[in-house]
Amino acid sequence: MEELRVAAIASLAPLEELDADPFAVDTRSQHAACSRWAADRGYVVTRELLVYGLRADHCGLWSDVDAGQVHLFVAANHRVLARALGSVEEFGAECERRGVRLETAGHQEPAYTPAMKAEVHRRLSMPTAGYDGT
Repeated sequence: MEELRVAAIASLAPLEELDADPFAVDTRSQHAACSRWAADRGYVVTRELLVYGLRADHCGLWSDVDAGQVHLFVAANHRVLARALGSVEEFGAECERRGVRLETAGHQEPAYTPAMKAEVHRRLSMPTAGYDGT
């Protein structure tokens, strides 16, 4: 049987929202939730998407599907999906039309400590300084 390939969707949020909604800002944790979900099912994440308010028919969502590299989309939760896409309903309809599953991982969001927020802030505020988040 062919391996099921997954595109993990994370949503962009401005760094200014870190205190109010750290998970929305922490795209690394969003992708990690998707990766855990996929691994638990024996699937493999072949694409990580990082988007905000994208149209359901945007070619960036569908190029890997069209190439046979993605069989389903997953987002950490519905809130992330709603932020990432212009319309979850339209995207769901497009997935159905194309025969592509759309899932949410549904894992509990981490409880962010001040140290975790500081790490996210460092990682996102210094990407061009050579800091790789480790």
